Amino acid sequence: MEKKADIQTQHHKKQVHLFYCADCEDLARKVAAHSDLITLQSINWRNFDDGFPNLYINNAQDMRGQHVAFLAAFSSPGVIFEQLSVIYALPRLFVASFTLVLPFFPTGSFERMEEEGDVATAFTMARILSNIPISRGGPTSLVIYDIHALQERFYFGDHVLPLFETGIPLLKQRLHQLPDSDKIVVAFPDDGAWKRFHKLLDHFPMVVCTKVREGDKRIVRLKEGNPAGCHVVIVDDLVQSGGTLIECQKVLVAHGAAKVSAYVTHGVFPKRSWERFTRKSDGSGNAFAFFWITDSCPLTVKAIANKPPFEVLSLAGSIADALQI
Repeated sequence: MEKKADIQTQHHKKQVHLFYCADCEDLARKVAAHSDLITLQSINWRNFDDGFPNLYINNAQDMRGQHVAFLAAFSSPGVIFEQLSVIYALPRLFVASFTLVLPFFPTGSFERMEEEGDVATAFTMARILSNIPISRGGPTSLVIYDIHALQERFYFGDHVLPLFETGIPLLKQRLHQLPDSDKIVVAFPDDGAWKRFHKLLDHFPMVVCTKVREGDKRIVRLKEGNPAGCHVVIVDDLVQSGGTLIECQKVLVAHGAAKVSAYVTHGVFPKRSWERFTRKSDGSGNAFAFFWITDSCPLTVKAIANKPPFEVLSLAGSIADALQI
């Protein structure tokens, strides 16, 4: 009976053909390595002399009636157009279903207007993705990890089904492997991060920081919790310059933290700002024991390879599972 159930489970699983952008090749190979049901496909990414894309989808006719996915990385405005051209073309190949995996939704933190004239580019990006053509299987499944604000799901139209996943299980798994796993305290740099993640980490003691205005400056203060004598891990969805994390680290150490680490799902790090966190050869630098990121931003992953305190927690297994939903 058990064997019959296994056969039925296998029968319900999809054989998925996974295309990917050039920056995501390493991640795509890791995703495929997680499952025999995922086959990598390729695209010729070329440009005409004027710089505009000259693209070719290999094995396009073979995709008829197949489950197809595309792994995207919108790492800069310059690469979005060529990837969108492919994303709009794939569902029209008479595929059985289409899934877009966009681990990092890059305009997610620009989701609101504070005064008339502000442009909420998160809504713009959501509108662009909402116009992906419907495939024979219906709306596109859109897989995004740790989007900046959960209410952004309402920015998408009915032609896409947003599936919001999280990298937090990868962090929890890594924390349990640490020799001081019984001394872990999770810290949030602000109330927004606490609201976003505290339910996923509720079995850890917690510390919450806050920013208060002093004159023209915004100063990080400890709002609640006790970090004394513990390994404190600051958790947030993304990092840009890293200034807030550094200020949090100073506050936590001042309140007795034994050591401080950080986790963000998306290591954006514009202008090589990750360099602020690397240990110098003379031992100076910011005292972060670990800095965990996922491979949602592939350019950052290449830049920080083998550079302590950085460690990459791969989304590959989670993406492979999401492709079966």
